[in-house]
Amino acid sequence: MKKIEAVIKPFKLDDVKDALNAIGIAGMTVTEVKGFGRQKGHVELYRGAEYDIAFIPKVKLEIVVADAIAEKVVATIMEKAKTGKIGDGKIFITKVEEVIRIRTGEKGDSAI
Repeated sequence: MKKIEAVIKPFKLDDVKDALNAIGIAGMTVTEVKGFGRQKGHVELYRGAEYDIAFIPKVKLEIVVADAIAEKVVATIMEKAKTGKIGDGKIFITKVEEVIRIRTGEKGDSAI
């Protein structure tokens, strides 16, 4: 199993979610996060004053999937989250040793 964490622009969330639902992904965890990468934030004007916005608002998706469909999930996220501009985000893929459904005690792929 793989855990796929994707940090994307907030306005791309619905497109990514709908595309993942279309390929059979039934669940994910979504968290509103802030951060910066190479873009190092930006400066905004508000009522004539400049404000340095060091942390950019993003959305973090966490999805655990079977190894067999991990590449398809990553490709779908990349396709739907890409704008071609700086700050599109990152995808992190890690191996998951075990998943346990609390309610039933199921383990492994059947618990996803």
